[in-house]
Amino acid sequence: MKPIITYEDFDKSDLRVGKVIAASNPEWSNKLIELKVDFGAEVGERTIFTGIRKWHTPEEMQGKAYIFVVNMAERKMGDSASQGMLIMADTVDGVNLIPVPESIPAGTEVK
Repeated sequence: MKPIITYEDFDKSDLRVGKVIAASNPEWSNKLIELKVDFGAEVGERTIFTGIRKWHTPEEMQGKAYIFVVNMAERKMGDSASQGMLIMADTVDGVNLIPVPESIPAGTEVK
């Protein structure tokens, strides 16, 4: 378990529902999937890289919604930068995606 944090620490995270509008495997990596994600009008579209190619494909993520952290500092990845982080479950069987129902719009805050 990680160290205990305060509510104020947790409250700094901006978790949002994002809909994957494009997904691909970048040529320069054998671990990453590049996602183009729609977060609605307030946040807009973002590029997010996720190191889950061992367990998932871009095709299975396309058009689906997931929860992301959108207020992380950008991290350079190849010729681009990752502008957030995908939330997922890391189990003994691998990384599991946590889909969000289609009825919840892109950009919705998660608390």
